[in-house]
Amino acid sequence: MARRWPLAFGLLAGLAALYLGLSGGGDAAAQWGRAARWTARIGLPIFLLTYLASSLGRLWPGAFTRSIWQARRWWGLGFAACHTVHLYALVQAVQASSEVRTIGSLIPGGTAYLVMYLMALTSNDAAMRAMGRNWKRLHSFGIHYIWLIFTLAYAKRLADPLTRPEAIYGVTLCLLALGLRLAAWRSGRKSA
Repeated sequence: MARRWPLAFGLLAGLAALYLGLSGGGDAAAQWGRAARWTARIGLPIFLLTYLASSLGRLWPGAFTRSIWQARRWWGLGFAACHTVHLYALVQAVQASSEVRTIGSLIPGGTAYLVMYLMALTSNDAAMRAMGRNWKRLHSFGIHYIWLIFTLAYAKRLADPLTRPEAIYGVTLCLLALGLRLAAWRSGRKSA
């Protein structure tokens, strides 16, 4: 029971970011746009903690990293809760603005949400047993796909001077996380 707090943390962090985004000035489109950006920003570190849980435990074994590793399922569910709040804000932002989205622009992010929800629904021991190797395939593919979507979403903002600081924050965190995963993988191969 004590390990489940990351789920509540993810939901509360997403709701707090939503509230802060909506409480700023501007019209509805500006408020929902800000809420969508802020919920994504708060979701990224939660996702990266999930993404890095096993790597941190391998690279720096200890009580703290072990607790993160043992609670990684709950960190993942916390991310799913936070990003569900982000999805709500994003849908409201699109509806409040005059921006037109093509179906092609919705497929990568929509696929990430589909994968995230599949991972959340199968984040239990019964699903692991029932799915066998396919459980690991789904979760391995899913976590890397979501990482890729986050990385690309921030990278496309690098060209715009107004969004460049946010883009640098996101891309840097994503690439550092990938570097840590690769270091942990390499460390595991050397010790084997």
